[in-house]
Amino acid sequence: MANKFVEELRWRGMLHDIMPGTDEQLDKEMTTAYIGFDPTSDSLHIGSLVPIILLVHLEKAGHKPIALVGGATGMIGDPSGKSDERNLLDEATLNHNVNGIKNVLSRFLDFNSDAANAPVLVNNYDWMKTFSFIDFARDVGKRITVNYMMAKDSVKKRLSGETGVGMSFTEFTYQLIQGYDFYHLYSTMGCKLQMGGSDQWGNITTGTELVRRMNVGEEAKAFAMTCPLITKADGSKFGKSEGGNVWLDADKTSVFKFYQFWLNTTDEDAEKYIKIFTFLEQSEIEELITKHKEMPHMRLLQKRLAKEVTSFVHSEEAFVTAEKASNVLFSKNFKEDIQSIDEKMFLEVFEGVPQANIEKGEFAEGLDMIAALSAKTGFLNSNGEARRALKENSISVNKVKVKDDYMLSESDLIHGKYIILNKGKRNTYIIKIA
Repeated sequence: MANKFVEELRWRGMLHDIMPGTDEQLDKEMTTAYIGFDPTSDSLHIGSLVPIILLVHLEKAGHKPIALVGGATGMIGDPSGKSDERNLLDEATLNHNVNGIKNVLSRFLDFNSDAANAPVLVNNYDWMKTFSFIDFARDVGKRITVNYMMAKDSVKKRLSGETGVGMSFTEFTYQLIQGYDFYHLYSTMGCKLQMGGSDQWGNITTGTELVRRMNVGEEAKAFAMTCPLITKADGSKFGKSEGGNVWLDADKTSVFKFYQFWLNTTDEDAEKYIKIFTFLEQSEIEELITKHKEMPHMRLLQKRLAKEVTSFVHSEEAFVTAEKASNVLFSKNFKEDIQSIDEKMFLEVFEGVPQANIEKGEFAEGLDMIAALSAKTGFLNSNGEARRALKENSISVNKVKVKDDYMLSESDLIHGKYIILNKGKRNTYIIKIA
């Protein structure tokens, strides 16, 4: 019978490769398993949610998760899935990134828990920093042949010229160093399983082989498991929005934009993502999918997906605020309802919208619409264009249509300082009275 943890991942579509014997190991005892996180930035984006969720599922199943931040491997760069050599980070940047990633991981895993299977956070720089090159070459390098390393896809593609311009010795050693991490965690913490994305299979199996070869005479067994790399139904890259990566930190991607990312997924993607990115039970998800297909216009899957992921990553309170802000945009009482969200969320909702500042003194006696649209803001190119737009009834102030004789006044101010102008449905502009 398959292990419950493995079965959970399988029905969710989160299982790609699994080494023979892994099921039996997980059934036999509480198993310690690890996943590595590369410190290429001081935060993690939503692509990293999958390994985080893997560790949470592991802990829920009664096993012990280790989150490894690659302070040492980050100095080299993983060639897996990369077509070119990475730029190496300096030590100060690397330390900053490592601390940032530790902070993110701490939101999802309680490293201060006193439970028997409490999560552990480690940094491979702690055991690699005193390892001399000679010692590493003698004790680790001799255990794995070059032939074995060159057979890995991540190496073969780079050496064959399929991608990029070859591979440096620095990157070539990456799989050995990652393999040594597994051996070190096996030896010091009894870690018997490494997990990661499917692009990591070569590095992970090198680790299992190194554990076996460095424990000659012992019953050394180490295991490997990977999850698929997440893709979008249209083939475009997952985790990107128009503004770039969707990050797990609110100061890099606002809660509102994070919520909107999930809310705007396609039906096909939402059906897949709700299994991967939430902890809802199988029966509830199946019921949701059925209801969604009966009433696709209600977007039940997208709404529940956005709620669950935003609450998990940021908080239930943050989700409620983001949902409220989202609903305000389509409110029939926009001017009144927009005042109900705080200024911070208001600015998140309209992040990136062009803005003009007008001094309070200039606004004291109001502002006519021609000036508001053209001369004072540059929203429209000329007074003539402004007049035509007003005549065509395409101009709105705070979502309410206005004529050319309308005067902006203090009663139009949102939070005492903002006015939202629209030309049609798509063109938005903000006046800030400062």
